[in-house]
Amino acid sequence: MTFDEYQKRALTTLHRHPNQEMDTTISAMGVSGEAGEMLDKWKKIVAYHEGTITPEDLQDLSKEIGDVLWYLAVFADNLGLSFDVVAQQNLEKLASRQARNVIKGAGDNR
Repeated sequence: MTFDEYQKRALTTLHRHPNQEMDTTISAMGVSGEAGEMLDKWKKIVAYHEGTITPEDLQDLSKEIGDVLWYLAVFADNLGLSFDVVAQQNLEKLASRQARNVIKGAGDNR
């Protein structure tokens, strides 16, 4: 499955808000909310189980990562962005940073 195929299928489960700006805002907030849920699950694994991941933990993390992915796909669509293009551009950016030995560091445009 390509990222664009995922994006198209994800959109079939979307309930659109009548206001496009609100729809975009809801999807952007959804990314943050679901990422927070994912991180909270990871925090509990580290804090309460010394980093030992059970099969149930792994399943829960997988679900939360999927929720983040879904909201990212919707947000990208709301902005008119192809998920395939976003993914390709990201890999090209990271490869460029690696080639220039600036993979670590601060700043978006390094």
